[in-house]
Amino acid sequence: MKTRLIDWPTFIGALILLVAVTLPLILFPDAGKAFVADANSFMTGNFGVLYMIMGFVVFAFLLFVAFSKNGSIKLGDEGEKPEFNTFSWAAMLFAAGIGSSILYWAVIEWAYYYQGPPFGVTPESQEAIQWASAYGIFHWGPIAWAIYTLPALPIAYFYYVRKKPVLKVSEAVRPVLGNSVDGPLGTVIDVLFMFGLLGGAGTTLALGTPMIAEGVNSLTGIPANLGLKAFIMLLCTLIFAISSYSGLKRGIKVLSDINLWLALFILAFIFIFGPTRFISETTVNGLGILADNFFKMATWMEPFAGIGPFGETNFPESWTIFYWAWWLVYAPFVGLFVARISRGRTIRQMVLGTMIYGTIGCILFFGIMGNFGLYMQLTGSFDVVGFMDQNGAPATIIAIINQLPLAKFMVLAFTVLAIIFLATTFDSSSYILASVVQKSVEGEPMRWNRLFWAFALCLMPLALMFLGGLDTLQTASIVGGFPLIFIMVLLAWSFMRASNEDIRASDDYQSSTIHIERWKKKGKKRRRSALEVLEEKNKDEDDK
Repeated sequence: MKTRLIDWPTFIGALILLVAVTLPLILFPDAGKAFVADANSFMTGNFGVLYMIMGFVVFAFLLFVAFSKNGSIKLGDEGEKPEFNTFSWAAMLFAAGIGSSILYWAVIEWAYYYQGPPFGVTPESQEAIQWASAYGIFHWGPIAWAIYTLPALPIAYFYYVRKKPVLKVSEAVRPVLGNSVDGPLGTVIDVLFMFGLLGGAGTTLALGTPMIAEGVNSLTGIPANLGLKAFIMLLCTLIFAISSYSGLKRGIKVLSDINLWLALFILAFIFIFGPTRFISETTVNGLGILADNFFKMATWMEPFAGIGPFGETNFPESWTIFYWAWWLVYAPFVGLFVARISRGRTIRQMVLGTMIYGTIGCILFFGIMGNFGLYMQLTGSFDVVGFMDQNGAPATIIAIINQLPLAKFMVLAFTVLAIIFLATTFDSSSYILASVVQKSVEGEPMRWNRLFWAFALCLMPLALMFLGGLDTLQTASIVGGFPLIFIMVLLAWSFMRASNEDIRASDDYQSSTIHIERWKKKGKKRRRSALEVLEEKNKDEDDK
């Protein structure tokens, strides 16, 4: 084992922080849960506006970068082709960034908006239906993918343009913080990123595992108890450990391709054999509502709530701010992964590709799966809201899939897709965690390092699952991820400073080269003219 390549302060610091947060939740679950909930309410209630501003500014900044001179920079050598074809590239970034969470929320999120709509709209009204079909796409749309993409800019730039063989968030802010990132400050930045990712992984497991368990229960009759959920978690761990061990091209790429093809099959089946016209019209209508109200939705903070006669819904804190905080926790990981797989593309292709492909994928999931469930509710074919109130969201999701033709087969396909989605997220996570704790990543992180983080990602959430603390770990990671707002500013600043310096240097070099060439040409012309004059003089003398 080449342990000298390991950045031990970061490696040990991340584990210490995770244990320090997890142990109190295990030993004092009720008190820990109450403390984390209060901290989360304090953060979202008092600093929610920072999250809203961050989301909108990041979106605008990336559009500026994509269409500026900086967007033309090639990630790699001149003339180098992309390392992965567009399909595999899109499949990997989508699977890493979304995971099984989209199967959970795409099917059921509309039901929450339908019962508790924004802007003071009457619950379960026709207007509430309109917002229910649009808000999910908004929360999983361009701003979400912009937050994901920002960290990829400086990380990819230093890795492929300046040839720094390090995949670290701390390395990406070196142009602003200088050599201080080589000390404790850089370690703190990387540890905060890793803690956010480990906590975010707990969120994905908290959503995905019960849903998969309900799918297995529907197919086999095995009760969806803690034993089944633990088995599912260990099975997923084995799958993503093998994938991560196999590497980026033989493991993660293959699993992501399978994942995307299966997802497209399920979406096509629901679209064709479900209420095709309703799905089409409701999705287009939802996109129209989103386009018409994008700025309103991106800035709505409910400032008059609780003042005088104005009521309070807590919708921004419960949904938009929560989602922006969640994307922020995952952003450095997804950014690192997108940077790693984007060799051979330009900055513009990476930015627009991630935002466009990611958003299109989420539109398809929410538009098809979500509107299928909404159709069941509105036509009375299946009382989604009533069933969810009695049985919970995971069981309701499987019950909705059971309304399709070939129900058992579709539940099987859906459950397998959820397992693969969970595995693709975690193999990408373990790959990036292994990269961050290495001093140098030339090629791929060491295999033992990748395997260690594959199992570390599972063990803590597994322990908390038995104690009912997964949701608390998710909230703790979001609270702990608050400093990442300021790290995002540093990342944007670092990219602009480094890329602009190199662009100016390149322009100066080209300008000086052109000047030298012109000088040489003029010099040749002057020498040629003098020679011609001498020849003419000699010719005249000969004639005389």
